[in-house]
Amino acid sequence: MKKIPLAIATSLLSLSAAVAQKTPSTSRPKVSTTSAVERDLDVFSDWVNDKIDRAAADIRREKPRINAEFERQSRRIDRAVDSLTVEGKREYDTQKTRYKKWSAKQDSLDQAARRPETSAQAQRRFLGEDVVISRARATELPDLYYRLVETMRDKKSNWTAADWSAASAVLTNLNARYEQVRTELPLEERLRIRSLQGEFRTLEKARNVKDAINEQ
Repeated sequence: MKKIPLAIATSLLSLSAAVAQKTPSTSRPKVSTTSAVERDLDVFSDWVNDKIDRAAADIRREKPRINAEFERQSRRIDRAVDSLTVEGKREYDTQKTRYKKWSAKQDSLDQAARRPETSAQAQRRFLGEDVVISRARATELPDLYYRLVETMRDKKSNWTAADWSAASAVLTNLNARYEQVRTELPLEERLRIRSLQGEFRTLEKARNVKDAINEQ
């Protein structure tokens, strides 16, 4: 095999390098695959999730504005819905269905809230069961007090003046029954009831003070 002269080899290497430098790159700049309608869908999905997670009392006040915003965002996506992927269309349909079911439930709750509540209904709401307090056994009272106070702890941030008044009436009925049968309870249970009574009245007074300050 003949050896290539050094000068020729050097020339060939130089020519190859020059050709490589002039050859245009075949790589293309990356292009975002996220279309405008897909971004709108992401915003819409986040918006629906946020509204469904909101407290019912806040939603009730803002429902007309929220419905209008739902319609606005839906129309925006509808104009370009054909540009969505199959997954995107499925996501869009899912979010619309979730919102409509949630909206219908909120409307139903709002209508129920506007109907006058009987004392028996209020008592069931606060205690979680139907019970005739005037005939409750002494051993049942600690648990009934606890249920009332536990409901107050969980729901008081959304309670209206009517809710507080109804809950206070239930407490008054419990107290009346307690006075009739308290001697049947051991000291430990009587102390527990006194503690629950005190917690309810303390939070009730705090709420009254807050209302008085807000009215000034």
